[in-house]
Formats: sequence, C-alpha cells, structure tokens
Amino acid sequence: MTRRTDQIGFSQRVRLEWLEQTANLVLAGNDKAAINEALQELLKDKVSVGGYSKGSNRNKVISILRKTWVTTPKEIIPLRDDGLAFLSAQSSSLSPQHLSVAIHWGMVMAVYPFWSGVATQTGRLLRLQGSAAAAHVQRRVREQYGERETVSRAARRVLRSYLDWGVLQETGAKGVYSAGTTLAVEESRLIAWLAEASLHARANGSAPLKDLIDSPSLFPFRIKPVHAESLVAASSRLDLLRHGLDNDLVMLREDHRKKPRRNKLGDSGSS
Repeated sequence: MTRRTDQIGFSQRVRLEWLEQTANLVLAGNDKAAINEALQELLKDKVSVGGYSKGSNRNKVISILRKTWVTTPKEIIPLRDDGLAFLSAQSSSLSPQHLSVAIHWGMVMAVYPFWSGVATQTGRLLRLQGSAAAAHVQRRVREQYGERETVSRAARRVLRSYLDWGVLQETGAKGVYSAGTTLAVEESRLIAWLAEASLHARANGSAPLKDLIDSPSLFPFRIKPVHAESLVAASSRLDLLRHGLDNDLVMLREDHRKKPRRNKLGDSGSS
C-alpha cells in the first residue's frame, strides 16, 4: 500500500479563504452533505465554471477541502480537532488572519505531505539565495516524487497557492519568488501543534528537535526556540527520546497514532 508521504494528492490551486470557509462549516455543526453542497455553491463561479463532471477541477478542490477538515485521516483527527479549537477560541497572540495561515498550513501539511515537500524545497532555496525559482523547486520535487508531468503540474499549483496565501510574492523575474509574510510564533501550544503537524508529514513520524523547529517546510513562520520538554508538556500526543545532552528526538506518541478519538462528524475519519 502506498504511504501518504509518497502520494501527491494536493494537485490544485487552493485559496486560503476556501479552507477557512470549510473549517467554519465544520465549526457550525454542518454534516458532510451540507458541507459539500455549500462548497459547490462557493466554488461554482470560481473553479470549472459551467462544468459539473465528477472529475472537474472544482470537485478535485472540494475533495482537498473535505479531506483537510471533514473526512480527515483518522490518525490526524485529534490534530484537526485542536486546530478547530484554535480557530474557534481566537485566543492566540497572532491576529485572526495570521492564526488562520498557521492552522490551515499545519493541517494541509499533515493531511497532504506533498504540500510539505514543496514547502521544504521552497524554504531551502529561500534560505540559500533569498529567492526560489519555480523551475528549481519543481526539479527538486521531481527528484523526490518521480520524473512525471503530474508532479511538476501539482508543484506549480502548490506554489500558486503559496502566492495566494501571501507567504510568497512575485519578484521582477518571471517564475521567481521571494518570501512574503513571515509570522512570529511564540506560544508553546501553537508551536507544539505545528510540530505535530510537521511530524505527520514525515514518513517515520519523528525528527530531531532542531530539524523540526527550523524545518524549511515551515518557512512562513519564525518559531521561537523551545526546549523539547516544553513541546511534550504542551501536547500529550508528542513524545521525547533523548540521545545525549543536545540531541532530543521528538516523535508522535504511538498510542495516539493507533487510537484516534472519534471524529466530531460521527466517524473515525476517511479519505
């Protein structure tokens, strides 16, 4: 069986406000059918205008929106529920707009590791040279996911999504981007939540603390340095394995990976 981390899945340009609307529909208590109907209405004049085929880009976008917030994979449901709680409480020191970017970025990264893969290559290029050329990002992503046009096309659409979200911006050169908005994240609970999301995008569900917090996949964020103990204290779903004085390995707790709590929509999650 193909692992989630080996799949593309995210192959459309998806605007942040569409994800926000999907999360709001869940928070309002709508069932799956009502959410699907609302999303069809939302996107009818924005994607695949005039088209209603099952394989239309609009339905592909809706599938991404639903899988992120509605039919979330079962092992990610606890993360999803806490993400909804962040959005509902608005208790973060971040502005509502910036909190929205953080939560939706984390959820898409956890559900669609391909998003994280493109972000990793983008973030590395931004660190190395202050800009990221779409062609260079696509080449590096193809090296990981295979020399296929579908990989390049999906990577292009993810990059366009980054632009829509404001975390990348155009430069004077065509197809070359620079960093957009950078968000400071200083709260332990939110840092732990983003760390957990990042671990779900990794095949082995673990990473050294420094690699996790400084990951180029989190390039839109400036995350406050934290101790591994603080992450574990902030989330019962994270565990710590210490290798020496300065080599902490943070991982997803096995019990939470095997026994997710039930979905608020009445099931244990599905794709």
